[in-house]
Amino acid sequence: MSYSQTKLVLNQLVADLSALAVHVHQVHWYMRGPNFLKLHPLMDKYVDELNDQLDVVSERLITLDGSPYASLKEFADHTTMADEPGEWGVATPERLRGLATAYSRLADTYQRGIDVSGDEHDDVSQDIFIGFKGDIEKKIWMLKAELNEAPGIDPS
Repeated sequence: MSYSQTKLVLNQLVADLSALAVHVHQVHWYMRGPNFLKLHPLMDKYVDELNDQLDVVSERLITLDGSPYASLKEFADHTTMADEPGEWGVATPERLRGLATAYSRLADTYQRGIDVSGDEHDDVSQDIFIGFKGDIEKKIWMLKAELNEAPGIDPS
């Protein structure tokens, strides 16, 4: 089997993980106010985690004889992440809410990967998607907890 749909999701993740890493880095640069000393270094950790996922996803795509997006133009042309211009004056809670929304979009893409890799019987990719979706859901929970909100993972 060619795993054609799985490869499409993997490449979507290449674009989205790359764009989200830039967004998180931007939050790191433009952050001010309460909890700065705690949240500023945490954003570096978030970027590192996204880059680790990006490496695994890209290498899995290459293993399946795919070609990951590898330029800024390709990332920009193919990402589903919203473009967030850097600007001062955005409150930290609003920035964290934006990150939670972006991570939710990423979780949805991982779920799509779980579904298509299951249909295509690609157990290895499905395992990658499942593990990273769990990591992303935990991140959403933590961001929402910082905002004193429920995670909103379970739509029921």
